[in-house]
Amino acid sequence: MDKMLYVAMTGASQVSLAQRAHANNLANISTTGFRRDLEQARAMPVFGEVQPSRVFSMSERPATDFTAGALQETGRELDIAMQGEGWIAVQTPDGGEAYTRAGNLTIDALGMLRTADGLPVLGNAGPIALPPEEKVEIGVDGTITIHALGEAPNVQAEVDRIRLVNPDPSRMSKGADGLMHVTGQPAEVDAGVRVVSGFLEASNVNAVEEMTSILALSRQFELQVKMMKTAEDGSAAMARVLQIS
Repeated sequence: MDKMLYVAMTGASQVSLAQRAHANNLANISTTGFRRDLEQARAMPVFGEVQPSRVFSMSERPATDFTAGALQETGRELDIAMQGEGWIAVQTPDGGEAYTRAGNLTIDALGMLRTADGLPVLGNAGPIALPPEEKVEIGVDGTITIHALGEAPNVQAEVDRIRLVNPDPSRMSKGADGLMHVTGQPAEVDAGVRVVSGFLEASNVNAVEEMTSILALSRQFELQVKMMKTAEDGSAAMARVLQIS
């Protein structure tokens, strides 16, 4: 009886964690460039001093769905979206390097090119800084060209090039900051990565699929609670039988 109770208890606990994963996906359905987290459950043996006598349920997020989202036209010159595979390199608060598909870029008061979350966008030699400009253009290869203040309309200057990479997905994992990180050395620049200006990539979350998963997990949670109640009733009945004997 205690084995049944243990399985039901751990199952209910892990179902709650699985619901959080799907709820987080659903909450980011409108987040630019978001990649949904996958979720799965499996049975794990409980090892003690001898052979395992119990199993418990474990919910885990084994990977991230790298399927591209739909492109949405904005017409804004600092909005870029990846054409196919590829990532934009950004600098994390601790000085490291991470990667994102969110191309809604901005220029701060100091001329630094940043993501919507305020992270510096990396170029050929570190964070990209732009001089005072009237117009900014981002080419398909990430090259940034500006028309500086006070210059003639036909005078343009190439400032930097956005660091575009395309690492092996097996080396990538999503961090707690929502950015993608690679194991080992930072990813190398990939000249084959292309971007399109004036577009943003939508989240790849399917609202119907996530809601269906959440409802299915709710049913599973109810079943686990019923199993715990059944185990409790069975234990009480056994205790009464022992008292009679």
